[in-house]
Parts: sequence; structure tokens; C-alpha cells
Amino acid sequence: MRASVAARGFAGSTFDHVAREAGVSRGLLHYYFGTKERLLAEAVRRECQVRGELLHQAVTGARGADELIDALVRSFEDVLSEGSSEVVMFYELLTLAQRNEGIAAELSELARTLRLALAEALRTGSEAGVFELRAEPDDVAMFLLALADGVMLRRMSEPELDVRRLMDQAVAAARALLA
Repeated sequence: MRASVAARGFAGSTFDHVAREAGVSRGLLHYYFGTKERLLAEAVRRECQVRGELLHQAVTGARGADELIDALVRSFEDVLSEGSSEVVMFYELLTLAQRNEGIAAELSELARTLRLALAEALRTGSEAGVFELRAEPDDVAMFLLALADGVMLRRMSEPELDVRRLMDQAVAAARALLA
């Protein structure tokens, strides 16, 4: 679904496309997911789980603020370097959420889960004395995710733009919250 949405957008992605690319039957997709909206939501859910686990490992494995920031940047750059499929899929889901209450509720829960997982990892690292937070863990997590969202949106709106300077500014802002 991720590859299909990246190539065709949500409207152009059909169960036929996804089934053919995944090497499964269209009926199997209907059986497990019912609608393509549900399939997209599940694809995003899985991406959020994987990214959440990687973020947690990055935060809990850091031995200081610099390592933490480096790990977060690497994680973010991994998303960007995989091409736009992950990012496009997420933003397609955001668009669908504006017109579909079920998708909106699903997206809200995914975002909340990721934010809380990052906040908990930040709280754990701070309490262990690995780094110091200059704001509440929940606020730092929300801010870091907002920075990432902003950089991704800029990248999507201007794909040819070298976002390195923007990333440098985002890192400087993150450093202001971590010591």
C-alpha cells in the first residue's frame, strides 16, 4: 500500500494494484482489511510501530544529549532517505482524516501513541541522568515531532530543496531543550 500510494496517491491506489504488487489475491486484502482506507490506516499503524520502536531504542541507547540528538536525526534521515513513500502515505492519511471520522480517530490514536512513547523514553533518560530536559518530557516530545513534521512538509512541497540548513536549525532548536 505504501508503494502504491507513493506512486499513484490514495485515490489511484486500488486493491488490484496493491494485491498485484504484494503478490496476494485481491480477495485476501478485502477479507483482512475490508476497505482501502482500513488498509492505509494499517500500513501507517505498522510504520508508526516500527518508527516508535526505533525512536525508543535511539533515546534509551543514548549516553548524552549529543548522542540522543544524533540518533533522532539519523532516524529522521532514514525516513527521508527511503524515498517519499512513508511520508506520502502519512500525509494521504492526514488528508483522508479531514473527511472520515474513523480515519481521523485512527490517526489521532497513532499520533498520540508515538508522542507518548517518545515522551516516556525521554522521561526515562532524564530520570536516569543521561541527559537533562529543559521542559517537560511531553512538551519536548511534542516539539521534536512538530519539528520533524515541518521539515517533512517542506521537503514534500519543495522536493528539490536541500533541507540541510533547515535540519541544522531544527537540531539547534532541539539542543535548546536538551542538555
